[in-house]
Amino acid sequence: MKNLIIVLWDQLTHSLPMLAEATSTDIIFMCECREQLHYIPHHPKKIAFILSSMRHFAEELMQKGLKVHYVDYTNRVNNGELLQELQKAINKLKPTLVTYTEPSEWHIQEKINAFFVKNNIKFKVFEDARFLCSKTEFAQWANNKKQLRMEYFYRTMRLKYNILLNEDKSPIGGKWNYDVENRKAAPNSLTSPNRISHKKDDITLKVIELVKLYFNKNFGDLEPFYFATNRQQALKEAQHFIEILLYDFGTYQDAMISNEAYLYHSLLSSYINLGLLSPLELCGLAEEAYQKGLVPLNSAEGFIRQILGWREYVRGIYWLMMPKYISNNYFDAKHPLPWSYWGGETKMNCIKEVVKQTREHAYSHHIQRLMITGNFALLTGLNPLEVHRWYLSVYADAFEWVELPNTLGMALFGDGGLLASKPYCASGKYIKRMSNFCKSCDYNPEEQFGENACPFNALYWNFLIMNEEKLKKNQRMKVIYQALSRFSDEKKNQLVNHAQHILLKLEEGKM
Repeated sequence: MKNLIIVLWDQLTHSLPMLAEATSTDIIFMCECREQLHYIPHHPKKIAFILSSMRHFAEELMQKGLKVHYVDYTNRVNNGELLQELQKAINKLKPTLVTYTEPSEWHIQEKINAFFVKNNIKFKVFEDARFLCSKTEFAQWANNKKQLRMEYFYRTMRLKYNILLNEDKSPIGGKWNYDVENRKAAPNSLTSPNRISHKKDDITLKVIELVKLYFNKNFGDLEPFYFATNRQQALKEAQHFIEILLYDFGTYQDAMISNEAYLYHSLLSSYINLGLLSPLELCGLAEEAYQKGLVPLNSAEGFIRQILGWREYVRGIYWLMMPKYISNNYFDAKHPLPWSYWGGETKMNCIKEVVKQTREHAYSHHIQRLMITGNFALLTGLNPLEVHRWYLSVYADAFEWVELPNTLGMALFGDGGLLASKPYCASGKYIKRMSNFCKSCDYNPEEQFGENACPFNALYWNFLIMNEEKLKKNQRMKVIYQALSRFSDEKKNQLVNHAQHILLKLEEGKM
């Protein structure tokens, strides 16, 4: 009996059940698909990271004595489409059974399932055991709830995996969530500790040359390339984070500093999402570091919450609500994405800085994604699909299942509050408080009107005014709408008029 085992680009995990059951007679199918690499303009670093990691994984499988049918990008018979290459492999190898782990993205799963049914191919689907909450389990948790909130889901997951709990199942420290301790602005002297680097082997060097040749027009700097591209290197990244960075991660995770893309953030999301690291093992490492007294509770809990809580929660929302979820547009936002998001000229230093970091690193930490580029997209009413495609394109850790809910639900409140309890919007004063971006900006965060006023200020109040009917009943918006109610009609009109002036300048590329 010979099985054909499909391993997709983000399933690079040796412990997957379908691989654990593989024998020397089975053949593993892997394909570098042009359709996946070209349907949006992925950052060159992201492409190199994925392709190099795939090739390293295939080599590891062969070193274990397994057969691999690998279709690389430049293979002259590779027509670039997953299903056509799969059909050719089936015709050639004539497997008794085709097995695969459920894809992470809805459209891939639909295509593969339809392909097997249409062609009457015998297949077996494995649940993706790398996630800590199955689709069925999440749907059961969400069933009959009036509101879905990550905090309560997170507590359920803490209990399920017995993480940071006392013997009586109460949370260590007396609280489930220490987010209130994780909002300290960074002092000007704060800089990122040195990051580790990995020697580029022949596989990675060849991939870099491939990306230079075929993806040189994409937004983003390919080099210097420093990503881990196999599990051993990714484990070193995890160890470095736990030993060097986690201690201050919690305290400064919301801070933003010019020319400091990382600060104390882990960069591990890319490795988890591709399959090189396990989410549960990282939670265990963080918990162990706290138990040994190496890191404070707010840092360990904050890191664990991002993985055990938020990552699993957005994945659950994605599968619960797709395919309709991608069409949500609660505020009927229609403005096109400004050229500044692709590196075009802008006088707004915060946008310029975050886009610069994104271009250089295929990375920007989550507060910058949410409260700079996301906040600006929300306040200016940018088209959610265009914003979604941008985030999916430019970040190495962005795959649709995790990026779409974060963008549409969290940053843009496009689902009307299904995922998040309120819009995450803020004025220039927040950016001034949490960053040093404003010190080098042409605009003043203390001014609301005039050519020197920070655009975020008028845009913020304009957003609240224009969407009052949709938001005023939200209890978490009550205080801000009470403040707005004290504004005179004249001031409200001034703010709206100035915001419209800003939007016009934005369309003209003069912001």
